[in-house]
Amino acid sequence: MIKRRAAVGLAAAALVACTARAQDVDEKTWPDRPLRLVVPYAPGGTNDIAARLLAQHLGETVGQPAVVENRPGAQAILGTEVVARAKPDGLTLLVAASGPIVFNPATNDRLSYDPLHDLAPVSLLVAFPLMLLVGADSPFRTVAELVAFAKANPDKANYGSPAASMQLATELFNQRAGTRFQHVAYRGSAEIVTAVSTGDLTMAFLDTAPVAGALSGGRVRALAVTSAARLPSHPDIPTMTEAGFPEMAVELWTGLLAPAGTPAGIIAKLHGACASLVASPSYRDRMAALYSRPVADTPDEMRALIGREIALWRGVAQAGGIRMER
Repeated sequence: MIKRRAAVGLAAAALVACTARAQDVDEKTWPDRPLRLVVPYAPGGTNDIAARLLAQHLGETVGQPAVVENRPGAQAILGTEVVARAKPDGLTLLVAASGPIVFNPATNDRLSYDPLHDLAPVSLLVAFPLMLLVGADSPFRTVAELVAFAKANPDKANYGSPAASMQLATELFNQRAGTRFQHVAYRGSAEIVTAVSTGDLTMAFLDTAPVAGALSGGRVRALAVTSAARLPSHPDIPTMTEAGFPEMAVELWTGLLAPAGTPAGIIAKLHGACASLVASPSYRDRMAALYSRPVADTPDEMRALIGREIALWRGVAQAGGIRMER
């Protein structure tokens, strides 16, 4: 009981401190200094591109420049921590994919941040599906053929993933298809594409942007895509729903978040900037070139999405015995 009272006291003190820090911010004069957009990944890729387009747009709409700061490392935990611990003044923001926001909490009970309590959702920026890839020389032409092979040859069926998101997506597939594709960890998507193309890996679920070159170059074949509808750029590739797996209608995403306690007025201004960016033709064209879907939602909608996805992927991780440590 004493420990519980102490914990409650500390939580209350933290809430008071957070509220006090937020009250120090003048929403009318915000922003009075440059903004910092922390990207918990190395430069390049859909997340970084979206962050740089947002930075340029913010500079044009809020009257202060926005600088992108790449802070990769530890499954995107390092950069996420920076923002979770930052002063809630609307000047330090996080542009993150769903990895550190929903997949890390699903697989790691010792995270130094809680995305539902330490971060304030602002808006999604873009969503993108995964592609189920096999080598161009593989005998598999349909998802059904791949599943049949895996069930008949469980010791020969494997897959690669560079992050928890792709691993859990494939584990969801294992659970729904009744297969046991064995996991092989890789450092990046490019290595996985090569391994799939040479036959070292049976298959992989990967996001669309890194596979574009190999797909157009004929090195790999996409059996299906996890989006709800077929991609306009690849209308010949069926969806996982069409292949018989409606539970695999999965999209990853990139969104903007602020430290918890950021004043509601600043959140509203940031959301407005995100919405106008997503509506712009130039942004939509840029994301379409990456096979990604521009999307903006409200902070409340984004918070609800985060809660649903943490619950989903936590269940998948527990059923598959998948745990990750920093």
